[in-house]
Amino acid sequence: MPRGKDAIERIASEEDDNEVSLKGYDILTYPADFTLEGLVAKWKKGEVKIPSLQRRYVWNQTRASKLIESFLMGLPVPPVFFYLERGTNQLLVVDGHQRLRSIAYFFSGKFGESRKTNEPPEFSLVGLNEKSPYAGETYASLKSENPAALNKLNNSVMRSFVVKQLEPSDDTSIFQIFERLNTGGVILQGQEIRNCIYEGPFNKSLNKLNRYKAWRTIFGSESEDKRKRDVELILRFLALHYTLKTYQKPMKQFLNSFMRSNRKASTETLTEFETLFKRTADAVLSHLGPKPFHIRAGLNAAVFDATFTAFAKHLNRIDQGGSLGLRAKFNALTRNKKFDKYVSAATTDAEVIPQRIALAKRTLFG
Repeated sequence: MPRGKDAIERIASEEDDNEVSLKGYDILTYPADFTLEGLVAKWKKGEVKIPSLQRRYVWNQTRASKLIESFLMGLPVPPVFFYLERGTNQLLVVDGHQRLRSIAYFFSGKFGESRKTNEPPEFSLVGLNEKSPYAGETYASLKSENPAALNKLNNSVMRSFVVKQLEPSDDTSIFQIFERLNTGGVILQGQEIRNCIYEGPFNKSLNKLNRYKAWRTIFGSESEDKRKRDVELILRFLALHYTLKTYQKPMKQFLNSFMRSNRKASTETLTEFETLFKRTADAVLSHLGPKPFHIRAGLNAAVFDATFTAFAKHLNRIDQGGSLGLRAKFNALTRNKKFDKYVSAATTDAEVIPQRIALAKRTLFG
């Protein structure tokens, strides 16, 4: 089964769309020099939020210890970047997650998160030079034996920069920030970012649908795509099915808008989305078989969106047995020269998408 980069066919127009810069913004960026004690207090109150994309903590205790020692010794530490989320006024961590969590752990006295099954180890400063006056110290030992050092630590300043979007009245600029400033040094895929900034019922529903058995068979892998491109395909189908008439390039912005507008969708709406997707996936798998959209290499996103949308518009007819021979019709569709053009180049153009969906509907359902 195709995995990783081979799971989805590489099409130049799709990649160009993913890399396009979004619209301009009116953004305010300002420094905010928080003390470590103040930052930890915000952390405990939930005012500092780690987006789901960055929740994995990868530092070891030695590296975290050296960070704490740097503060105790008055050495410079790289700044952190926050995004001030509209509405909640929470500080979303854009860069500096490892540093912030290390500080919070040391102040808590434990290196790691407490769990029901086991407690994390004590956070003592390890891996330092043997002559370091802070080797082996904990927050508790500093408090009892070296209050001057503890005060210095508490009052140490973590240089921070806060980004706030003024106009337009949404939070889409965080896409640009995540793409240009992230600790992994890898340009993030669109759905990875949406998964962070559009958390809510709709996002949870999409991730749940991504595990639907029929969809995994259609996608061609039991394992979920680490870059969430499979989730993005589900979003793409729903967005085109419901709002095709409003589509404007780039696809990335179109998907952002649909996900943002449905971020807190009602239970009734989510049920409608889920039922539509599952019924469509079941029908596609039943009539076209496993991996039907792997035309040349991996899954072709353009073939997928046209076919899925066509099926979704004719589910009642399919259920009534009025559309037989769909596999043969689908084979004819993929051999159609005009359709091949629509799914090979300019696949996100506003003129192309409606034409390939219309051609898929005519060929498959008359």
